[in-house]
Amino acid sequence: MTIVERLKDQFSIERIGGYLAGDLIPNLIVATVTFLAFYLLWRILKRALSYLEQTNLDETARSFVQQVVKYVVFTIGLVSALGQMGVDTSSILASLGVAGLTIGFAAKDTLSNLISGLFIFWDRPFVVDDLIEIGGQYGRVEEITMRSTRVVTNDGRMLAIPNSTIVNSTVTSYTNFPTLRVEVDVTVGVEEDLGRIRALLLELVREDDRFLTTPAPAVVATALNDYNVALQLRVWLEDERKHIPVRFELREKVFECLRGAGVEMPYETLQLAPMQVRTEAAA
Repeated sequence: MTIVERLKDQFSIERIGGYLAGDLIPNLIVATVTFLAFYLLWRILKRALSYLEQTNLDETARSFVQQVVKYVVFTIGLVSALGQMGVDTSSILASLGVAGLTIGFAAKDTLSNLISGLFIFWDRPFVVDDLIEIGGQYGRVEEITMRSTRVVTNDGRMLAIPNSTIVNSTVTSYTNFPTLRVEVDVTVGVEEDLGRIRALLLELVREDDRFLTTPAPAVVATALNDYNVALQLRVWLEDERKHIPVRFELREKVFECLRGAGVEMPYETLQLAPMQVRTEAAA
């Protein structure tokens, strides 16, 4: 029998029909029903996990529990469905050690993100809804997944930052503590009375309920320049989430207050003076 004849016999309609009518279709139906059963189980568990909102667990912990349960249920469902298809799942599970090593080298970045995601959930440098800054990117934590952390910036952009990048970077949190200091820089002339300016700026924030009295507001000199003195107004916010609009508002109020009081706010200038160059007459 030639190769062509053997191929025709192997892929004949009768042989394929007998195979389909034998075990394939029934096993496929059972496998599909099995996977759907696990999918329905996940939907039920997801609804049950929604009651965690009534517990003391924060949103970050609830999200972590939900993702772990989801991966476990779907993994078991997939293995069970493959078993119904006649696949030897025990041999597959036994070979995962060797295959896992190969896959680990091929997808080391993905695995690094997954492991880093576990570290973030465990170490909790920030939680969902925190205001953070990573690598110069500032925004609110929208979601923490096993692969990346979703951060929404002030201009409405959504950044998906790999968890491995976060673990290996310095993370600045603006909401981990109940208070936050806001600083406004201003320069005044070297001839100005710093005590008078300090009184003006402290009076500006004295009656504002948004600022704490302990720690108390302060005005400090940060630099003595050639043409001006650099000052900094420091106040502590009771609601740290409002630090950006408050800083903008306070900077404008400081400018209007000092200008209204006749305080000189110079900037460094360069003065060019003409110079006469004398040259000796050629002999």
